[in-house]
Amino acid sequence: MSFRTLDGVEVAGKRVLLRADLNVPVHDGRITDLTRIERLSPTIRELSQKGARVVVLSHFDRPKGKRVPEMSLAPMAKALGEVLGKKVRFAEDCIGLPAQQSVERMADGDVTVLENTRFHVGEEKNDPAFAAEIAKLGDLFVNDAFSAAHRAHASTEGVARLLPSCAGRLMQAELEALQSALTTPQRPVAAVVGGAKVSTKLDLLGNLVGKVDVLIIGGAMANTFLAAEGKTVGRSLQEADMHATARDILARAQAANCAVLLPADAVVAGELKAGVATRIVAIDAVPGDSLILDVGPQTVAKLTQQLAALKTLVWNGPLGAFETPPFDAGTTAFANAVAAATQAGTLRSVAGGGDTVSALRHAGVLDKLSYVSAAGGAFLEWMEGKTLPGVAVLEG
Repeated sequence: MSFRTLDGVEVAGKRVLLRADLNVPVHDGRITDLTRIERLSPTIRELSQKGARVVVLSHFDRPKGKRVPEMSLAPMAKALGEVLGKKVRFAEDCIGLPAQQSVERMADGDVTVLENTRFHVGEEKNDPAFAAEIAKLGDLFVNDAFSAAHRAHASTEGVARLLPSCAGRLMQAELEALQSALTTPQRPVAAVVGGAKVSTKLDLLGNLVGKVDVLIIGGAMANTFLAAEGKTVGRSLQEADMHATARDILARAQAANCAVLLPADAVVAGELKAGVATRIVAIDAVPGDSLILDVGPQTVAKLTQQLAALKTLVWNGPLGAFETPPFDAGTTAFANAVAAATQAGTLRSVAGGGDTVSALRHAGVLDKLSYVSAAGGAFLEWMEGKTLPGVAVLEG
């Protein structure tokens, strides 16, 4: 697909409505991770330096159409100002007189953050009247919130139909990375899919078997596939009611000439607990009273060897219970191997999803892959082959 970007767009003196994602982690009133704000800043800097009046739109949390003081974007506006190194104003509403007056006071190059769009019920309903109220505040619409692009909301999709619109630099980077991973990848291409349940990633697996050459399945999800093949997985988390589905996915992969790699060995223990006694066993020798909690060294070696034959890798989901040491070893070792191949220039690696980002950060390689998406649901839906409303409206 092709989509409109900021290239060649004249923004000087214009009011640019910028849809951002300021839905950042907050604990006890403090922002604990500035990643989304930092990733957004290049687009804002570019617009500001070119003389645009940048009006930032965003949601935060789930106020369900009501004004909830704890869900105000005021702290995010302050943090954005610190990241940009310039004054960022804040308007106490995203429509009506407070918003209008704030925008009217802006000079070229100024940045203003409007209050939480979800304080209004019209946001999530994609109400045309609410979208029109927002659109009154701008001359152009720039969507830089890929992480919210899977929602057809007023500030992601509705406004884009009312104003000249295009993707911001972060949205552009996300889309180009994903297209390089799945739409027009260098082959051979592999996908790593981890996580707990097959049932939550059926659409993903179904889409990938027709797009990739190798499908690597890890995490507790792999237990369901192993059990479906008749292997004993002990007391491990698995979905007995998904065995037929797992076998169907394996059959579809075979028909599509997609190789499926499952764990060859595993790290097992009696409980999921830090520092617990563990054993490494072959995958067909899992004790009946044990839990599979990580892939074993033989599996890691096999996957690392596989990297040498690949040109592209897309990754969603950890290989084990990485949050609890020592069950982080498999994911960390593989992440380092992916990083090494990427840095050597032999592999293009694209990863995304909340747990995946956490695992890569834990492994110390977050900045060593080709691209790591900060989006969660939008990244997953793109991998599932679904149309994202906030992206579709920018096509052309």
